[in-house]
Amino acid sequence: MVDNPILNERYKLIEQIGAGGMAVLYKAEDLELGRTVAVKVLRPSLVGDPEFLVRFKREARAAANLSHPNIVTVHDVGQDGPNTHYIVMEYVPGQNLKQLIRAQGAFEVDTALAIVVEVCKGVGYAHRAGLIHCDLKPQNILITPDNRVKVTDFGIARAFSAAQAETDEVEEVVWGSPHYFAPEQAAGEPPTPASDVYSIGIITFELLTGELPFTGDSYEELALAHLRNEPPSILSFNSALPQELDRILQKVLSKEPSARYRTADQLGRILQKYREAGQQPTGPFEVTPSAVGPALPHEDVASPYQWEDSSAEDATIPTFTPPPGLGRRPPDDDTLPSLPPVDYQTARPRQGVHAPYVDDRYTLDEYDEYQDDVLAEAEDPGFDVYGLVLGVLAAVAVLGLIPLWITVYLTLTR
Repeated sequence: MVDNPILNERYKLIEQIGAGGMAVLYKAEDLELGRTVAVKVLRPSLVGDPEFLVRFKREARAAANLSHPNIVTVHDVGQDGPNTHYIVMEYVPGQNLKQLIRAQGAFEVDTALAIVVEVCKGVGYAHRAGLIHCDLKPQNILITPDNRVKVTDFGIARAFSAAQAETDEVEEVVWGSPHYFAPEQAAGEPPTPASDVYSIGIITFELLTGELPFTGDSYEELALAHLRNEPPSILSFNSALPQELDRILQKVLSKEPSARYRTADQLGRILQKYREAGQQPTGPFEVTPSAVGPALPHEDVASPYQWEDSSAEDATIPTFTPPPGLGRRPPDDDTLPSLPPVDYQTARPRQGVHAPYVDDRYTLDEYDEYQDDVLAEAEDPGFDVYGLVLGVLAAVAVLGLIPLWITVYLTLTR
């Protein structure tokens, strides 16, 4: 056992502050710049998988291109000798959102929406940069002492492209946390930005009710619940919650990705407009918003660089005894990185899935029609047979009057 190891003679590990499905997180000191940082070190149980090492490095390099006040900054990625792979990130003091939910239960409506809007700002920026988080959950949302919101651990983030979005290939393993991942992730399908939107919907549901919409005694039960069961109404947990907000959540938690809001930016704009129109009471917990507002429709940023794959090497996490008096965050990360997908055809046939509150006519430019297009359940009017019949009869009537008017004209001009 090594006490307080120093990675590459620069990063001195102080204490373990968290653990996830792919790495262990340490509070550390950057000896070169004299600042406190967080260092994520790859788990030894995963380093035998060459593809996982590639995923780990891709995460760091892709996330390092993201610069946003609602995203934890990645400072460095490195390797200490042949065995230890690590990422150096901004150290964020405070608690994660899961700890706050456990401590106080449901949040006030305005506070919950304020948190989710901040999450949407950060995740939406990543979507515009070509990244999907894939593992959004309250444990990955940090709340600073001054109540700022930061999204962390793009641990299984993956660059997406048009080719990935169009493929129907089913993955051999499922990534994500079973309480929060989208139905298509449970079925082993490639995630899209709409998958992150679904996870944000689960988080919003938990913030408003203090409960999760889907539960199960096993991973498979949870996965099947996401695939088969309609989400419960937040009104069944608290009848005082707004019905219009319940309709928004039902759309966000639709089984089919195409029935949800397409990106976190779009969801963030909807919730921000709802906050401005609803004037919900503010609770004692007041969120400090970031300087950036929700992204406007069709805004874009440069896509992150594409990084080449690297070969796999053995890795070992340094172990040590933390100094006395230093606390630890509870290891409550339930990411499951290597479980098989459930049977998609049995669990969720593509045809006949009910998606409540779907409006296929809705576009990013229709926010001025908020009450009609977002809060009301819209349906495609289809082909209007009665309108066509009435139109034909009106045309016949008009044509039938032409001889009469000709006769009147000739009579008056004689």
